[in-house]
Amino acid sequence: MEISKTAIGIAAGVCGTIFLGYCIYFDKQRRSHPDFKRKLHEKRKAKKQAANVNSGRGTNVMPDLKDYEAVRRYFLQEVQLGEEMLATGELEQGVEHLANAVAYCGQPHQLLQVLQQTLPPQVFHLLLQRMQGMGVQQARASGITVDDVE
Repeated sequence: MEISKTAIGIAAGVCGTIFLGYCIYFDKQRRSHPDFKRKLHEKRKAKKQAANVNSGRGTNVMPDLKDYEAVRRYFLQEVQLGEEMLATGELEQGVEHLANAVAYCGQPHQLLQVLQQTLPPQVFHLLLQRMQGMGVQQARASGITVDDVE
């Protein structure tokens, strides 16, 4: 029993038509759902806000200090943004984000020690200057000064 190319072509066409019909039916059902537009707007808004935060140009909303989880998320976000900015060569923005992270860190002394070991000396020097400019007391309280950087 031999199947001709024409029969295979017809079978493929029928399967393609059935699949296309299913896609159209599913899309119509999805769009006719009452919450479709509301969810679409919410999803687009969330995506736009995430893009603004990730680009570093988003509003720098400080967390409520009473909400431990919000402070932790803010700290981690600022460290990540600082590392990304430094990696792309944007030193000023990277140092600003790292200074924000130190300001909201529970143990600024240990964080400054880690940053001093991992950052180049000129970048760490900029970080300390930025922190002093911000009025952050953690730099003085930690015992690390600008003169300590080699």
